[in-house]
This record gives sequence, structure tokens and C-alpha cells, in this order.
Amino acid sequence: MSTDRTTAAGGMETSYGFRKVGEDQKQAMVDTVFHTVARRYDLMNDMMSMGMHRAWKDAMVSWLNPSRRPGWSSLDVAGGTGDIAFRIVEASRRNAHVTVLDINGSMLEVGAERAAKAGLLDRLNFVETNAEQLPFEDETFDAYTIAFGIRNVPHIDRALAEAWRVLKPGGRFLCLEFSEVDMPVLEKIYEQWSFRVIPQMGRMITGDAEPYQYLVESIRKFPRQSEFAAMIEKAGFERATWRDYSGGIAACHSGWKL
Repeated sequence: MSTDRTTAAGGMETSYGFRKVGEDQKQAMVDTVFHTVARRYDLMNDMMSMGMHRAWKDAMVSWLNPSRRPGWSSLDVAGGTGDIAFRIVEASRRNAHVTVLDINGSMLEVGAERAAKAGLLDRLNFVETNAEQLPFEDETFDAYTIAFGIRNVPHIDRALAEAWRVLKPGGRFLCLEFSEVDMPVLEKIYEQWSFRVIPQMGRMITGDAEPYQYLVESIRKFPRQSEFAAMIEKAGFERATWRDYSGGIAACHSGWKL
């Protein structure tokens, strides 16, 4: 069992939390986690982050600054329940069109139901497929977003290469993900909360602690901010940078296809 963070050289493709698994095993194991938690995913996000995920997502979309011009389109990957997509559409004054993509059908069902209730189905479409092999033509989208999803992709380098491929020249890549805390006192509190509280909270709410044990372990395996920025640059993006939120509990990475 390895608890060390992976690096730009790789490692996430065989990491299921702290367990090492075969490259052909990880995707199915992650899918099972999200089928299990789909109906309570947003509730658990509120409880795990004490509501802070909402502020981080708002900050991400504000940094994206979606265009209000007709025809502007965005791809939101691993966006099943629609949180980022809804924010993008509203920030564009309902001019943007967002394709919500997820490998997990249960998550997409929740997102489509929420979109119908919000009256946003004319601005969204939902696609069930793999981030490592996107079913879109080259240079299709103006923006690509992914929030709290890329650490669940086995081959992150492939997902980043696909992001670069489907973006138009001048397109923007934004990734919001849990990251490395840079404040020692906060880090200790966060560690205790993550490993002692969150799995048990998951057990109380969903009846199963194991998916949440995986989620907190996967956060600790994900590359630190500078390593992930290097991966983004290696995929071809320029001006790779990031902003830390809440002392590095989360970070939003940005890159441009220029």
C-alpha cells in the first residue's frame, strides 16, 4: 500500500486509493463507487466540504468567464449531476451551450433530472462516454471543464490529450480538483476530518463507508499542484497556472490551446 502522491510521470492509472490495482481494473471499480453514491453525491459534497465546494465551483466558473455570444460552447467532463454546467449556462445569461459528459449513467440521470427541473434542457445535452476517448471532432469546443473528476480517470495523460484535441484554437482548459494543503495546521485538521469523519459520515448517509474511503485516499494520491501543471503543459497547453482555494484543499488549474 503506497500513500505517496503520484507525479507527472504517472501512477494514477494503477491507484485505487492507496491500493494498487491493474490498469484494466480501476475504471470498473471507480464506476461502482459512483453508481453507489449518485443519488446522494451532491449532499455528500456539501457535508464533506462543509459547503465550500459551492464557493470553489463559483470561483472556477468566474475565472472561466463564459462568453455571452450565441454559439459559444463548453464541454464539462465528469460533470454528471450538472453543477458546473448549470453555473456556466447561467453565467452566460443562458446563451452558452454545455455538453455534460460522464462515464457513469447514474450520475447523468441525476443531472438530466435536475436540468429538467431548472428549465435548462435546451442549453444542455448529456453524453455517457469515457474521458480518455471523446466522441467529438477536433476543435469542437470553446472551453473544457472538469471538477473533482480527473483523479478518477485512470490515464490522465490521455484525458488531457483529448481535452487539447477537442478544443478550438484559443480554447480554455480548467480543472478543479482537491490538492495539496500548504498550511501545516490546516493540513492536520483536514487529515483528521478526511480519514476519521468522512468515511463514517458516508456510512451514516449512504449505508456504505467504502466509496468515501476511496475518495479521500484518491485525493492524497493525486499529483500536487506543480506536478499537475507539468502534465497540462506536456499535453500541449500553454500558460498553465493554478489558483489555490482554502489553503490548497482545492486548486483550479488553467491552460490555453494557443
